[in-house]
Parts: sequence; C-alpha cells; structure tokens
Amino acid sequence: MDELVGRRPGVIIAADASLVGKWERWPMQAGRRPSVNVLVVMAEAYGCAVEDLLDFGDRQQMRQADLQLLQLDTASRVQEARPAPAVPRAAVREPEETNLVRGAADEAAAWAQWAESTNVGEIAMEELRANVRALARDYLCRDPLEVFTRTRRLRNRVFGLLEGHQPPRQTTELYLQAGYLCCLQAWIASDLSPGADALDSAETHARTSQLCAELVGDNELRAWIMSTRSKIAFWDRRTKDAIAFARRGAEGRPSGTAEVLLWCQEADAWSRLGAAGEAQAALARAEDARASLRGEDEVAGLLSCSEFRQVNYSTAVHLRTGRASKALEEASGALAEPAGHAYGTTAQMHITLACAQIALGEPGGAKEALGLVLALPPGQRLAPVAARMREFAAIVAQSPLADSRGAAELQSAVEEWVLDSAPRRLALSPGSLSD
Repeated sequence: MDELVGRRPGVIIAADASLVGKWERWPMQAGRRPSVNVLVVMAEAYGCAVEDLLDFGDRQQMRQADLQLLQLDTASRVQEARPAPAVPRAAVREPEETNLVRGAADEAAAWAQWAESTNVGEIAMEELRANVRALARDYLCRDPLEVFTRTRRLRNRVFGLLEGHQPPRQTTELYLQAGYLCCLQAWIASDLSPGADALDSAETHARTSQLCAELVGDNELRAWIMSTRSKIAFWDRRTKDAIAFARRGAEGRPSGTAEVLLWCQEADAWSRLGAAGEAQAALARAEDARASLRGEDEVAGLLSCSEFRQVNYSTAVHLRTGRASKALEEASGALAEPAGHAYGTTAQMHITLACAQIALGEPGGAKEALGLVLALPPGQRLAPVAARMREFAAIVAQSPLADSRGAAELQSAVEEWVLDSAPRRLALSPGSLSD
C-alpha cells in the first residue's frame, strides 16, 4: 500500500498483513473497522471501486458520517476521471454567474440526497412498535427481570438509531418509542425496587421518558409518565407527590385508559392519607373517565387500565376508608370472573380480599385468599405486592385475632414470603436497574 499512499497527499497509513486481515474481516467479531482513508487506499490497491468492498451488512455497521464521506469521495473521483471536453478555440467563455448557479444547484441536489437517506425503514419502524407492545404485554405474565432486560436492549437500539440520520417524521416516531420504552423501564424498576436507590433509578428512567414526550409533544405518553411517577412516589411514601402527578396527568385528558388509572391512583393516595371524601370523589371521576373513553391505548398491556385493574384500586380504597364489606363484595365479584389478568394485579386483589376478611373477623377466609399469593414464584413477588403483604400483616397484628394461633401462622408465612421476594433477591445480587 505504500505506493498508493503516496498518491494521496496528507494520508499516512502504516499496516502489516495482520492489520489488513482484520480490516477485511470486519464487521465480524475478530475484525477491526477500517477508516474512510483505509477503504479508499484498499480499493486502489485491489483495483476496484470502494463500493465493491462493501456489502449491505458492512453499510449497516458503518457510521452515517463515513458513508457520506465515501459518497463525496466517489463523486470526486468520477469527476476527475471524466475527460476534459474539447473546447473550440473560437468558443465563448461561459459567464461566471452561470457556473455559480449550477454549482449551487449541485450543492442543493447533494443535500437533498443526504436528507432523503435514513438508517431505519418503514418495516423496521413497524417492527419496533410491535416489539414495544409485546414488552408491555409480556410484563403482565412473564418474569419481570427478563422483560426489563429485553426492554433495556431495545431502548439502547432506539437510542443508537437516534444518533444516526433519518427524516424528521421517523425521528419523531423514534423519540416516541424511546419514551414508551423508558416509561416501561421506570415502572418495572419500581416494581423490582429493593429500596430507595432503585426508586431513584426508576425516577431517572421516568424523567428521560418525559423528555422524549416533551420533544415530540405527545399527550398520551405524558399521561403514562405521570401515572408512572405517581406510582413511584406512592411506594416511596411521597403521597402528596403521588396525588400531584396523578392530577397533572389527568388534566391533559388523554384519550385512552390512562385517565382512568390516574384518577384511581389519586384515590389510592387520598385513602392512605385518610381523606375518605377526596378518595371517593376521585373514584367517581375514574368511573366518568371510563364511561367517556375516546380512543384506544397506544401500547396497551402494562400501559392500560382494564376494568379488573380499576376494581383493584377501588377495593383497596374501600378497605382503607373503613368500607371492608364493600371491598369484600367488589373483590369477590372481580375474582369470580374468568382468569387471564396480570398476576401482580390478581395478587393484590387477593390481598385486599384477605384484609377485608380479617377486618370482618373471618381468618379462615383470609388464609384461603392468600393461597394464590403465597404460591407466587420469588421472581414474581414484586415490590408493590410485598408492600401490600406487609399491610396485611399490620392489619392482622391490630385485629382482635392478633393473639390467635391462626394469626401467628399467617404472620410467619407472610414474613417468609417477603424475605424471598424479587426486591430482596435483587438487593442481594450484583447488577443495577439504573441503566
């Protein structure tokens, strides 16, 4: 290559056979990415065009800036290779103004070619949307840590695409999907939270998601972010913040079921503060939102509020505001319907049922209601479910049945269950939910 290097002023390339071999093997694992200058020199050495060295896979792995440089270099070499046209001696010199206009047109054409290029096609965008929906759906029934890992992988892929070039319409769509992926990560991270640090990480995911929503001005995504932040604040014992986030999200009047969930979350937070009137008013607004739904959820799955999920919130509110009989009635009716609901929501509904039965002096029914919850595999014992189990234990401890043998057995079972929950396991293992 030394002879060819000399033909390109300012270009110095030192390479032995081993390095050349690595360039030729790229983009395989043992290869090394060649620079633009290296590709040009190699093409001259082999007596071919640079395009002949690159296949479709190579171009997918190359940086957009390098591809543009190669296009400019190719255009320049084609121009240099053209023979100069014979100019008659009597020919009149073309005015400089004409050359200027043509040059400007060529520049516009080159820019248009760049603007039209993209690193992601329509089929890839359709696949991306389908993958986001699949993750939100899978989270309701699959191992949460596995879904979190898949979500992180897809999010990083979208981040990488956004660092490249695509038309504005596709850029907007990529920001939207990145926002939903970060929103999913925030929710899942808080479900797996082993403590305050993980909740801080969940907030980081949520803020990144919120940035994406603001960049594209998407109201549906904003609503789900506010729902996620309300949920994080609720389990972080920042109850007033939970109310504020829920109210901000509902004020945007999203067209899907996000508004239903947001009013449910506000009611849940008010009930924790003992504000029964405000809690019941929020539940009524959730019913109104359900009756006036104007559209479908963009992602669905985790980011949707089914009627079963709504009842889970209303029964918890009834229980906290001294309406144990109403909670028992609604929970029993919902659980009598065909199965197929999210395991986390179903588990919380069973805990509410058990709490109501303890409050009504029926410990036998409480033990039966907790059977499904106690049977959950450790990986599905999420932080909110564990918190609800601790609430159940507190209700048992404060009830007239506290000194009974049955109560002691329930307390012991709950303690063992919590010690082997997903947050506890994650807290004792290496790794982070912050990325």
